[in-house]
Amino acid sequence: MTNSVDLDITGMTCASCANRIERKLNKLDGVTATVNYATEKARVEFPETVSPEQLLETVSQAGYAASLPPAPESPSAVAGDESDADPTRPLRDRLLVSTVLSVPVVALAMVPAWQFTYWQWLSLVLAAPVVVWGGWPFHRAAWVNLRHGATTMDTLVSVGTLAAFGWSLYALFLGTAGTTGMTHPFELTIERTDGSGNIYLEAAAGVTTFLLAGRYAEARAKRRSGAALRALLQMGAKDVAVLRDGPDGQRTEHRIPVADLAVGDEFVVRPGEKVATDGVVTSGSSAIDASMLTGESVPVEVGVDDAVVGATVNSGGRIVVRATRVGGDTQLAQMARLVEDAQNGKAEVQRLADRISGIFVPVVIALAVATLGYWLGSGGGWTAALTAAISVLIIACPCALGLATPTALMVGTGRGAQLGILIKGPEVLESTRRVDTVVLDKTGTVTTGRMSLREVVPTPGEDADEVLRIATLLEDGSDHPVARAIVAAGRDAGIAAAPVEDFASVDGLGVQGVVEGRAVVVGRPRLLADWSLDLGPELEEALRGALATGATPVAIGWDGRARGVLTVADTVKPTSAQAISRLRELGLTPWLLTGDNAEAARAVAAEVGIDADHVVADVLPADKVDVVRRLQDEGAVVAMVGDGVNDAAALATADLGLAMGTGTDVAIEASDLTLVRGDLRVAPDAIRLARRTLSTIKSNLFWAFGYNVAAIPLAAAGLLNPMLAGGAMALSSVFVVTNSLRLRGFRAET
Repeated sequence: MTNSVDLDITGMTCASCANRIERKLNKLDGVTATVNYATEKARVEFPETVSPEQLLETVSQAGYAASLPPAPESPSAVAGDESDADPTRPLRDRLLVSTVLSVPVVALAMVPAWQFTYWQWLSLVLAAPVVVWGGWPFHRAAWVNLRHGATTMDTLVSVGTLAAFGWSLYALFLGTAGTTGMTHPFELTIERTDGSGNIYLEAAAGVTTFLLAGRYAEARAKRRSGAALRALLQMGAKDVAVLRDGPDGQRTEHRIPVADLAVGDEFVVRPGEKVATDGVVTSGSSAIDASMLTGESVPVEVGVDDAVVGATVNSGGRIVVRATRVGGDTQLAQMARLVEDAQNGKAEVQRLADRISGIFVPVVIALAVATLGYWLGSGGGWTAALTAAISVLIIACPCALGLATPTALMVGTGRGAQLGILIKGPEVLESTRRVDTVVLDKTGTVTTGRMSLREVVPTPGEDADEVLRIATLLEDGSDHPVARAIVAAGRDAGIAAAPVEDFASVDGLGVQGVVEGRAVVVGRPRLLADWSLDLGPELEEALRGALATGATPVAIGWDGRARGVLTVADTVKPTSAQAISRLRELGLTPWLLTGDNAEAARAVAAEVGIDADHVVADVLPADKVDVVRRLQDEGAVVAMVGDGVNDAAALATADLGLAMGTGTDVAIEASDLTLVRGDLRVAPDAIRLARRTLSTIKSNLFWAFGYNVAAIPLAAAGLLNPMLAGGAMALSSVFVVTNSLRLRGFRAET
């Protein structure tokens, strides 16, 4: 028998850390592990012969820490656990202090006119805490990697900054750099200098600070990975009015926390309240708005013995529900697990810098050792040999690397925000390059997600405007979404409110009342049949036509005759067809995915230009995940665009998730890109911007390494003076920033 567990992992600093832990766990007999660097979790399947304690010990032996997460008792219990301290705060404090201390060090080194007497000693005082305390995360990670025979960018940062700082200490205390009046003149000449007179404090402090900024931005992005679950779990009700038997045998309401609700308890749900948990209606009837969970735009009519789902909203009458599932068994909790599983199932984030460093770091260290050996072998002496070898390490530690990703991401996300596009982090960008399929949720994404009046079909001889007027006057007394759509259309037509006598709502069927002396009924055909009002062939045809397109028709009659049919439906956004055309131009194949019925889905697909064989309807939230996975199994790289809670797991499962900003917090948190305006035309713009930002990051990384690699031969030859080293770093940084600023010129096609 195989068990599974999710381990919380701490101490990882890059994707190679996740790979190392994964390899260690998978070496255990019968263990299959997947470690996700982004969410800092490990999903492990293990046989009964392996205990969870062995798994924790294996992770510990790899140099990291692991713990078993506590099992939540209920969604509300997990949601209330959000007051944890921000784990990124220590890193932010480290960055702020390092920045304040580094700025004067870099300024003094680069501007000879500011180099007053004993300036070098002030630089040492300011740079020491930055290199030692500020750079501690890099030094610690480098030590862990070293113990396991691995090198990453942390190794290069640690070795480079410590080498620069260590040589500066040697030059200050044992060399000539500490003498009174010492300066670094502004010379970019290539000549051999006395290494004992050179200090590299600005390189050590500057590189540390720049890379701390990148590490902090990354940590903030990773922290958001759990926000989808918190947002999802907070959707549930916090307390509930449960019915209890009193001493006199009468049942009375008692407010209790949802966590205390048990299977079999009966509770009251009033209009406007959330259903506390999954259950079955035992009395009353109402319309349940389940759009937040299912995406279905039309409220579901429920009565006795009908099932209801926790976190949906009662938009009609008072009902009493018997709880059938509570805590972790509810559909809401199951959806939370879907989102978490989808996030854990994502491929590990492969940082471009770490991939390059896998080759670059060992080569640089080998070059430094070879340089040391060459100078000693040629009789150059220890001073010249150490100067050249350490110069190689210093110049190979690319200052611009700390700017390559953050600056491009900062400019790209800033420009995106101006255009209504929010990019969550650098790991998002890689997916945009490979995406070839886009799955679109229907309700709220391709359509408005709101009911509106589509058409009024009067009986022969009846005026359509009069039919709308009478329907508007009567429906003004109802809170049903269909009624609100009719009233909104009437208000747009200039119809003012008027008194209605004997207004009554017939549960699940419609409304009736007296309008201007006429006995009027509006609702389902069955309600009119109860009043012996025959629809006739014309209205019957209108009803069938509306149902065939997935719309909701209601009939109206007064004074003994049926007078017309009003069709209400979710309407397609006017920009959706144009957006889908632009997605095709980017090489993406569009699919339509919806919880609505097949007729409505096919009608919308035809209107916006999606092939009929690329429509999947009548799907539950778990089915949406399955559809995305099926496309991925067939070799597609999938982007998912959605807006509802029901889309959250699919958004997290997809290679690239795009959430409409007009949607729910859960969908937005589970996505990679957020389209603030709710206009689908922003989706192709978002993909273009993300691709452009990714290419900018790649070119930044190339030049960040390129400038330093070009200077390595000079360092190995002993020809690197401090100003030349500083100039190379400054030039690479200026290029990276300038290249990133080009993203400000990105233009949307909308």
